[in-house]
Amino acid sequence: MNKVACNDNGIQIASRMLKDGKVIIFPTDTVYGIGCNPYNKSAIKKIYEIKSRDVSKPLPILVDSIDTAQSISEMNDISIRMAKKFWPGPLTIISSIKDSKLAESMNVQEGVAIRVPNHKCVLNLLKICKMITGTSANISNVQSTGNPDECARSMTGYDLIIDGGVITNPTESTIVDARNGNISILRKGKIMMQDLQEIQS
Repeated sequence: MNKVACNDNGIQIASRMLKDGKVIIFPTDTVYGIGCNPYNKSAIKKIYEIKSRDVSKPLPILVDSIDTAQSISEMNDISIRMAKKFWPGPLTIISSIKDSKLAESMNVQEGVAIRVPNHKCVLNLLKICKMITGTSANISNVQSTGNPDECARSMTGYDLIIDGGVITNPTESTIVDARNGNISILRKGKIMMQDLQEIQS
């Protein structure tokens, strides 16, 4: 499998591959992720196959900015406040999707999980492609990892790894849903409820 360094050349190669419908593995601030162009149905299907992931579980999306997040989803006031405080960072926010093409390609009817990651490598990639699906690079129900060599050993079928080195203290992002005006944590992660409650006060 191809491996590139996390430098300008590697980012350019990865961005072209995403445009061509390929699947790549890349570092984030939490764990290594696996992603593709979220508008490419066949690439999305491939990610589900690589991960042995249940197709009823939608993929999250990594974006470059709050503006991009708002262009594809309806972010209410509390979600915008959370994004302004914690993005880039390990907080995934579920908002109502409003991009109909994305809803169809991602097979999402209502909520879409969005995050701006705090990692130079993937942020440089997102500067070019604006958004990428961003689920963890592991087989479903197997521990996610911050080590690119573990990704290479345990996964097959992807097209490229961007090697950003080992992520120390890998962790999952906190997933929150505040569509009804109240913050609910759907998955615990680095950011705790007490951090989030400051937003509501």
